[in-house]
Amino acid sequence: MQTIQQTAELQARVAAAARAGQRIALVPTMGNLHRGHYSLVEAARARADLVVASVFVNPTQFGPNEDFARYPRTPEADAAGLAEHGCDVMFLPTVDVLYPYGAERSVRVSVPELPDLLEGAIRPGHFDGVATVVSKLFNLVRPDLAVFGQKDYQQLLVIRRLVRDLGYPIEIVGAPIVREANGLAMSSRNQYLDPAQRAQAGAIHATLEWMRDRVAAVAPLAMVEAEAVARLQQAGLVPDYAVIRRAEDLGSPGRTDEPLVALIAARLGTTRLIDNILLTP
Repeated sequence: MQTIQQTAELQARVAAAARAGQRIALVPTMGNLHRGHYSLVEAARARADLVVASVFVNPTQFGPNEDFARYPRTPEADAAGLAEHGCDVMFLPTVDVLYPYGAERSVRVSVPELPDLLEGAIRPGHFDGVATVVSKLFNLVRPDLAVFGQKDYQQLLVIRRLVRDLGYPIEIVGAPIVREANGLAMSSRNQYLDPAQRAQAGAIHATLEWMRDRVAAVAPLAMVEAEAVARLQQAGLVPDYAVIRRAEDLGSPGRTDEPLVALIAARLGTTRLIDNILLTP
């Protein structure tokens, strides 16, 4: 596997692959990789000839009181894991490389409406940062496809809208959530949890499954949401939200016979966790 830090070298590498008729896949990550990330690389590997994974902790998607400074950075371990799982190129830029005028003075890409809901309401500006850095990566790599995890469901919708609205000729692949034995969605932030908290955090997925079952039983959605919040609180978590929304755009459902998604964000100690589950009408 080749490690590249400069944009000119990256562009030369992917341009050569494109000239050779190779199908190019991009897997954007913030590093500190785990089995969930590697499942994205494997999904890309199955669909492409050249797999590029970016490892970049993006400052523009962190708020002023969030964990940018302490976000784990493990580039050597990431490189070894990416090579083992079939990645061809690890793009490891510095902030100066991706933001040559500085992160605060960067051109920003903003997707309307979707980023104002749920995560966006709690983390203002977060999705502008995501859309900006993903647009930069799309322009540098010019992939045929890009793989994103379904755990960040709202982010996946934002990226799909970005691609459609700006006309990027890129297939967006949403990869299934990889979970720990107790159902906890794999996340780099799980390492902030002690063993007791990891076990406790399994209540998030259990609550999502309970919500799915209650919706299937045609229970009123508002009642399901209220009871889900209570279940999380009883398990010792502090929920930011536990909601049921339209899977297509996260709007409020008008009926229960359309594709829906249940989403939860909750805090356990100082760690904030998110998860979701698609509901079958």
